[in-house]
Amino acid sequence: MTKNLPTLSIYGIQDRENLTSPAYVHDHNICLMQNGKILQYIQLERFTRRKYDNRLHEFIEEIIDNKIIDLPEEFDLVNVNSFVGSCFISKNGRLRIESNLHDNLQADLKKSKAFFQKENWCGGEINAYELNHELAHISANMPFFGEFKENSLLVHFDGGASLGNFSAFLYKNGKIQLIENHWELSQYSKFFNDNALAFIMMNAKGGEHTSVPGKLMGFAAYGKYSQQIADWLKRNDYFKNIWNKPEIFIQSANKNFDVNIEKISTDNQFIQNCAAVFQYEFENAIFNKLTILQEKFKTDYLYYSGGCALNILTNTKIVESNLFRNVYIPTCCSDSGLSIGGAAFLEWKKHGKIEIHSPFQNNFSLQESNYQFDNELINYIAKLLSENKIIGISNGFAECGPRALGNRSLLCLANNKKLSQKVSMEVKKREWFRPVAPIMLEKNAKYFTEKNEIHHLSKFMLLDFKIPQHKQNELIGAVHANETSRIQTVFDREDNEFIFDLLTCLDEKYGVKALINTSFNAAGEPIVHSNEQAIDSAKKMKIDGLVVNYKFQNI
Repeated sequence: MTKNLPTLSIYGIQDRENLTSPAYVHDHNICLMQNGKILQYIQLERFTRRKYDNRLHEFIEEIIDNKIIDLPEEFDLVNVNSFVGSCFISKNGRLRIESNLHDNLQADLKKSKAFFQKENWCGGEINAYELNHELAHISANMPFFGEFKENSLLVHFDGGASLGNFSAFLYKNGKIQLIENHWELSQYSKFFNDNALAFIMMNAKGGEHTSVPGKLMGFAAYGKYSQQIADWLKRNDYFKNIWNKPEIFIQSANKNFDVNIEKISTDNQFIQNCAAVFQYEFENAIFNKLTILQEKFKTDYLYYSGGCALNILTNTKIVESNLFRNVYIPTCCSDSGLSIGGAAFLEWKKHGKIEIHSPFQNNFSLQESNYQFDNELINYIAKLLSENKIIGISNGFAECGPRALGNRSLLCLANNKKLSQKVSMEVKKREWFRPVAPIMLEKNAKYFTEKNEIHHLSKFMLLDFKIPQHKQNELIGAVHANETSRIQTVFDREDNEFIFDLLTCLDEKYGVKALINTSFNAAGEPIVHSNEQAIDSAKKMKIDGLVVNYKFQNI
């Protein structure tokens, strides 16, 4: 590695089959960093407009040739691997990365061989490394929280990495040490991405496993945990293989319980209870594992990542347990953040320091500019929102990761149940059981939760909070069936100046303490990226207005 060279990191391992939906790998992405700072980041789905896109090998030459990512003459390369493989070859073979298979998980980078042929058909071998999927997930924390703190537990948990779906490392005395990695928790992550009963409950088709986890987590809140149902599901191996055979589940349920199920439907209480069991068992599995590790190693901090870290109920349980002095989870904890983690790890090795970034790093093809807004715009948008309007926001750079945090958002009042149902079910075409999240100032987060302190992870919408019954009417559009709310907290104006000023105006002028904040995308599409996409989606969804780089547009 060369200290003064930038780092290009890619996650682009090719899938095993060329299907219309991602199968074994998803969410390809690219990150360019230098001196610990993200220069460019591309989430492939925002470039191609295909959700969870896993075809980087088809597009990377176009991305480089057209300077969508502006590569310098020399750079270090990091390739993030997968359980599917470790090698990458672009469509025409102009970028080729070759890494050896390995049987043991490394706690560091591995040297790779890479060949890069530029557009003038000249090229040669470049300095390249492989970082395992596990550490790339964990290292995605550093650009948002800084370097790992001494005496930390580093944990990854997802559907599948390179040599397991769970791994744990210890960071002590400035070194990373592997504790364990395995597939022992695989059945729990499969509840959400590879279980036939879950797919049938969510009316999902094969290849839609990337959309099931969020739906199932929201749906589970309508059910109640039952030990009797849990034991029955376990005896039947959670009906994980009843693909296209729902009658197996139905017959067993009708025989063993006082139910009369004709079909698996989301409005059936027994089905809701089964989903609640899935969520409960998942929470307990990871929490018990962390408890065992903490009892043994007595660490101060937890750095947690992987797709499973998007399960906010589990995150909340971990935080509220006080097992650790603090818990860190990156905004891009899914596979969409793997290139960021890969780049951050090598940059940390080079410089020993990583800058702390905002979540707004999806910046390809967007011009960095000092856009200005004034109080006139803030007052006008606040007035529209107070009149039950739905407003789209597309300001500056977009969020990295799967959640909109104020720069690519749809906003409306959070104290109106009919309005929240409209934005979720009519505008976005989402299922009836899926919750929407509120965004609010820190003081109002304390008001609604009656907590003295609000945990920093709520900045990235990664926790849920119990809302006391006497406060629920003021937040009725964003209180879920289990009386919780996935609050996004805006702690300071520097978090998002436009959103902070808008929330302040609504609070002071209209007594509005929160807004619904849901991602700005039409059904089946990725979150909008460019101004043109924002305008097109706004028209499709027939929302009431749009703010593009701090200028209002009627739709």
